[in-house]
Formats: sequence, C-alpha cells, structure tokens
Amino acid sequence: MYKVVVPGDFISEEVNRAGEGTYVEDGKVYAMSYGIVEEREEIKVVAFSRKYVPTNGDVVIGRIIEISFPYWIVDIASPYEARLHISNFAAGVEKVEFGSMSRYLDLDDFIVAKVMTVDVMMRIELTLMEEFKMRGGGKLVEIPHTKVPRVIGRSGSMIKMLKEKCNCFIFIAKNGRIWIKGSEADVNLASEVILKIVNEAHTSGLTDRVVNFLDSFRRDKGKGGEK
Repeated sequence: MYKVVVPGDFISEEVNRAGEGTYVEDGKVYAMSYGIVEEREEIKVVAFSRKYVPTNGDVVIGRIIEISFPYWIVDIASPYEARLHISNFAAGVEKVEFGSMSRYLDLDDFIVAKVMTVDVMMRIELTLMEEFKMRGGGKLVEIPHTKVPRVIGRSGSMIKMLKEKCNCFIFIAKNGRIWIKGSEADVNLASEVILKIVNEAHTSGLTDRVVNFLDSFRRDKGKGGEK
C-alpha cells in the first residue's frame, strides 16, 4: 500500500533515513511536498508533479526491476511499481515455470506493455504488447510525461515529421519514455531534436523552428560531404 502525504505530514522518527522530498524537525521526518512515500534504504517523498500516474489503457515502456514468482515487477517511471503476471506474458508460451522466468524477461530488460488495470490501492497490472521486448541497436530517451503530447504534435504531425526527417523508428510511450532506432548519427539527431522540443514546448512557432533546424542540419551535412 502506498502512503500519500502533503507538505508537513509526519512520516517517521528515523531521521538517519531522511532523503529527498523530506525535512527533519525536532527529531522527526516530515514531508516537504505532496506525493508518495517511498521507503527503501532512505525515506523519500516522490512528488506527484514530477511523476507519471498511470491509467487503464496506457501503453508504457517499462524496465524489469524484480522477479517474484508469479510476477515480474516493472518500473514504469511512476511512483507506483507495476506487475506483469506470467499469465499475461505472451502468446505461444504455454507455461512459465517457477525459476525459469528470467529466461523470458530478465532484470533490466525493457518491455512495451499496456496498463490493464489500476485499482484504488494503485496496484497496477500490465499485459504485454505484441512486439514487447526492446532489443539492441536503439536508444532510450526519457522526457517528462507531460511533454509527450508536444512531441507527438497535433494529429501526430510532429512525430511524423521527426520520423521522416531523422530517418528513424521512434516509439513514444505514455510514461515519457521514447525508443529510437536507426543509424547512430540519425538517432543522436532525433534525440537532440526531441530534447529541443521538450525545452521549448511552452513557446510558439516551435514546429517551424524544428523544421528549419532539421533542414539546416541536413543542408550543412550535405555541404560537408561535397568534394
């Protein structure tokens, strides 16, 4: 169960474990911001404003962080960990046995999954998409999930333009993780442009500036290649 706190809420008397998002006063640990208490080696408060909160149907990129039969525990860039049950693994696998789960998905593997259910206790169940495993040859970029609509653009215009001009496969998940595949130069260019969009998302005329930037880059590259 996750504990939601507001600024000033008492959390613990273990002041030696006070971490990010907390403060100590009179030998007690209090919340500095509105968010979720995370207790591991340190006591932290993960602010809601900085983190993605999933809803049913979201497609996310997750990272396997724990294997606890019959679940893979998945980091989805949220204050809440998600679970993937072996029964939701994939078609074509009759049964995943105890002790063999890492043969299919191991720690630090990245997956593409859909949020199946989110209950009132914020227990999140995932199911895998058809092309679910992120394989080599690509790059993962993480941006604030609130900026995802800006990178996609109106009716998908921005992401379509990026794919064409950067000559890359680009997959954007709802939780702010982006998978890019292509040549190293093209992937680096796409990454740079995506970060430009994120940093300038609040400004007007952004699409035109991105187009001009990419066209200018390609022109300069072409001139550099002339004999």
